[in-house]
Amino acid sequence: MISMFGTYVNIVAVIFGTLAGVLFRKGLPQRFKDILMQAVGLAVLFIGLSTSLTGLLNPESDPLLFIISLALGSVLGELMGIEAAMERLGNRLQKRMGEKHSGVSEAFVSTSLLFCVGSMTIVGAMKSGLEGDHSILFAKSILDGVASFIFASSMGIGVIFSVFSLLIYQGGLTLLSSFLEPWISQAIIREISNVGGILIFGIGLNLLKIKVIKTGNLLPALFIPPIYLIIRSFF
Repeated sequence: MISMFGTYVNIVAVIFGTLAGVLFRKGLPQRFKDILMQAVGLAVLFIGLSTSLTGLLNPESDPLLFIISLALGSVLGELMGIEAAMERLGNRLQKRMGEKHSGVSEAFVSTSLLFCVGSMTIVGAMKSGLEGDHSILFAKSILDGVASFIFASSMGIGVIFSVFSLLIYQGGLTLLSSFLEPWISQAIIREISNVGGILIFGIGLNLLKIKVIKTGNLLPALFIPPIYLIIRSFF
């Protein structure tokens, strides 16, 4: 029987990290919240850039697939209106919580992408589902817990809603692991991570208010590499 224990631990870590961050945030003057947001933005920017560069510098990586995935994925995402749908959901959540909780939509979108995009999510979910080995997701839980504390300290309670994205995406990968396992190769994980890194970089640009990037609309780009590589494997 497939166990979701690793994902549940990840969710609990995000919840506790968020609540601790919100409590910490209450005592912070606005100028400290502002500088904390800038620090978080810089960190996210660097993580995203280093993730993509590390993968793209691999001789086995395919830079052309990277470019095509982003281009095609962005068009599909724009047609589907993913970013707008996520923002509407975030705005509804914020409205239910009251006006005093500002930035719920931005926090929800940013942390949902950050916690779900990356090789640890894919590999951890697959190992959790196939082998009952939750070690990677446990390590990811620590990282996400710390990140949720920092994000909640600067962005507020909206971070907590990213647990639904974790449950659906990471949990879904775990439940479907036995079906997906024959198709998930190291090449697919590498190419997804390359695209995912640049999405995280886009989140950093948004947090720093440098440029508004519709990172939600770039999500379909994550699915282009596996589709292409799986089709190519038949020829």
